[in-house]
Amino acid sequence: MHGAASTPLPAALTELRGRDLLSSADLSAEQTRALLQLAADLKAGRCSIDLGGRTLGLIFTKSSTRTRVSFTVAMARLGGQTIDLNPSVTQVGRGEPVADTARVLSRYVDALAIRTFAQGELEDYAHWASIPVINALTDLEHPCQALADYLTLAECFGRREDGGLQLDALQGLTLAYVGDGNNVAHSLMLCGALLGVNVRIGCPEGFEPDQGVLDRSRQLAAGSGAVVEVLHEPVAAVHGAHALYTDVWASMGQEEEKAERERAFSGWCLDEALIAEADSRAIVLHCLPAYRGLEISAGAIEGSSSRVFDQAENRLHAQQALLAALLAPG
Repeated sequence: MHGAASTPLPAALTELRGRDLLSSADLSAEQTRALLQLAADLKAGRCSIDLGGRTLGLIFTKSSTRTRVSFTVAMARLGGQTIDLNPSVTQVGRGEPVADTARVLSRYVDALAIRTFAQGELEDYAHWASIPVINALTDLEHPCQALADYLTLAECFGRREDGGLQLDALQGLTLAYVGDGNNVAHSLMLCGALLGVNVRIGCPEGFEPDQGVLDRSRQLAAGSGAVVEVLHEPVAAVHGAHALYTDVWASMGQEEEKAERERAFSGWCLDEALIAEADSRAIVLHCLPAYRGLEISAGAIEGSSSRVFDQAENRLHAQQALLAALLAPG
């Protein structure tokens, strides 16, 4: 692709050139919709973006399959390349200060995708780096996952006859997330609020999403007409919903709490009984990896309502659109 003419980006996306993406709330509603449309166009081969000569650095202190591979392939499809800056084989893992690492890497690569535990560490990288920094997952948020999730929802409920997306069709849909109020839940709330999607978080008491993220989501929802709510009963959470979503009950770093969490989440498995409570067109989503028989039944993830593997594929297309917007030539 290197040397090919790039499709001009809409104004909403040219505003993102050179910026960071640390949170779903870093995007406006217009920018979020434009990214989803670009992702759909890239997926269908309706446009071309050339990032030849650009390099993306990956700093992942958490294990990864989908995020690592999708970013690497996305950059390759755009004509660029990726370098894996694994902390175990760089000075990052030996305690070099973030301030030094970020400033040096800014002179080598064109963007950094960082997957780590603390949101504060990500923010430190963004402060010291002079290149775009992308949140590839922290304990607080997973904005790239949310983009792929809403792309999947739009494909199911807003596809036009020409194959494009009618993103206004998302307005008023309801996404029900059942499980731990974790980083995925946080980005689903924020991104859904921007797009006008009602988001219900269903969880046992004591596992609610962060109150600050909930408050911010409700502020954003006020501008789109969406409703963001937290419920403590699974059937009420999924009733009439258009998308049913779950995630592992114990996230990375919480392995020692696994048995305790399995007891706390008893009765919260996303199964055929819960699907029957949703809208007749409802789709089933999971960000993977999945533990069949715990947070989701085998029948739900393998059934006709499942869009889990379309959703996983869409990580590639959503991140390709994001990289194009952040790194496109001026």
